[in-house]
Amino acid sequence: MWIRIVGAAAVLVSATVHLWLWFEGFRGQHIIGPAFLLNAVGGAVIAVLLVTWRSWVPGFLAAGFGVCTLGAFILATTVGLFGLHEHWLGWSVWTAAAAEVIAIAAGALVLVRDLPVTSGRQFEPRPADRGAHLH
Repeated sequence: MWIRIVGAAAVLVSATVHLWLWFEGFRGQHIIGPAFLLNAVGGAVIAVLLVTWRSWVPGFLAAGFGVCTLGAFILATTVGLFGLHEHWLGWSVWTAAAAEVIAIAAGALVLVRDLPVTSGRQFEPRPADRGAHLH
């Protein structure tokens, strides 16, 4: 359970930073503004799912959230993203980036741990079902 809490906290930190940045002026950016707001809402939902839903899905969502958010920032700092060219400067950048790396790691651990495992055997129908599909 502790890895789910760590992942939820990391996703929530990134979401909070993006909400703060949205209020600080990014809401005026054409595509980036709505994306930051969506990031904040989506991050809150994923954080709740991580601690309440015992499935591999929240882990997948947390890892995907981290990859997409960090990936978008890396694009913004290298080639630019929707006209925005960012830099690796300021507490918000480093806080969000660290949180996203943690979200990726925690999400991947939850995903791997909770992914249904098959033994490599083919599905064997129940005795009552054997032959029902042979007609």
